[in-house]
Amino acid sequence: MLVTLEGLDGSGKTSCWELLRDSDIVPTDATFTREPTNSWYGEAVERSIGDDDADPLAELFLYTADHADHLSRVVRPALDDGQVVISDRYSDSRYAYQGATLDGVLEDPMAFVQRIHQPWTRPPDVTIYLDVDPETAAERSGATNKFETAEYLADVRENYRRLIDAERERFVEIDATQPQAAVEDAVLDALETLL
Repeated sequence: MLVTLEGLDGSGKTSCWELLRDSDIVPTDATFTREPTNSWYGEAVERSIGDDDADPLAELFLYTADHADHLSRVVRPALDDGQVVISDRYSDSRYAYQGATLDGVLEDPMAFVQRIHQPWTRPPDVTIYLDVDPETAAERSGATNKFETAEYLADVRENYRRLIDAERERFVEIDATQPQAAVEDAVLDALETLL
């Protein structure tokens, strides 16, 4: 089973991912991973995040290369071994974020990004989506890079809504404006039910 954690920057994904790593709910042989990865592809992605002038189309393909490597090196082998894989960000982040970045560059950019991935990606079985408003997300994340402004995150959130509306059965939505302990309890409850 492939479980992904998604949401805006500052929604608490990484904190919940770390919580799950230490919980008794998840099998001990589970694979915990994330995107961008720690590969050289992921390092290229991190460099582009810090570059306000990075070309958005080139940036999309850096993220896509990182995802392809992640699938071949980590996700598929773990799933083939029968492991549960839990990823902090995955393809939905690319659809939502790069879809927003490419707005005005392409017609329906999110659909374009999805079409690039469709022939070869491995869709998640379940996605836990931590929902938070863009202003809170920007405040929590510290607006440290071009992807963490409230205006940009509003577009990203709208893209996530489109993804959820298209595949309601895959997404588990959690209100991430609640206190952290309540969010963590909701994520633990959701995963316990799923596993």
